[in-house]
Amino acid sequence: MIERRIEVTTPEGEMPTFVFHPTHGGPHPVVLYLMDAPGIRPALVDMATRLASAGYYVMLPYLYYRGGPFREFGTSDEDMHARRDLMGSVTPGNIVGDAGALFAAAADDPAADDGPAGAVGFCMSGGLALSVARAFPDRVRAAASIHGAWIVRDSDDSPHLHHNTTQAEFYFAWVDPDDTAPPETLSLTRDALDDAGVVYTVDVITDAVHGFAPAGPRYDRAASELHWERVHDLLRRNLR
Repeated sequence: MIERRIEVTTPEGEMPTFVFHPTHGGPHPVVLYLMDAPGIRPALVDMATRLASAGYYVMLPYLYYRGGPFREFGTSDEDMHARRDLMGSVTPGNIVGDAGALFAAAADDPAADDGPAGAVGFCMSGGLALSVARAFPDRVRAAASIHGAWIVRDSDDSPHLHHNTTQAEFYFAWVDPDDTAPPETLSLTRDALDDAGVVYTVDVITDAVHGFAPAGPRYDRAASELHWERVHDLLRRNLR
């Protein structure tokens, strides 16, 4: 397994990005692996490595780069406040420039395939994966939102809207109850995607809580393994 850190130049600065892919058998389909609110940490790196081992070129960008250099966050009140402020620096609009820069960086690496790509987002990035699919219809063919937050927003760039040209298939692991994704927003998302003709699958998770996928205090093995099964199937059918 190849694991390395690169600096990706975006319209707004230098974005530290961790890249994972198999040593042999490339080039591999590109998957943008978008971090959750706690940021990049060993649990998320382990997940990116697990996905890459299945034959993908996984890019894990540090989306908080607009607020300063890369750092890992702890559980102190200070870190939690810092994270909360940084979350506002990542939007459905500026993720498009980030994604474009990531695809451009991958194009310079012979280990990355230039064909169909995927996007997987967790928590605050669940909706951002949809935004990437909307912005790159000719490239992104699969997008997954895992315990995604704020997928429906009171703005024209809300991730659930404007998918008439989207070519990607979507998967949602939707937690109920979840204050960041209440049931009425699932109904709005379904209606918008149905109107746009998007192919999608939703698993409504009622026996785990928001944050179930990565290792940590909210981890739930059954729900996490379900998301792995679904994501592997989604990527295999659409990127291979």
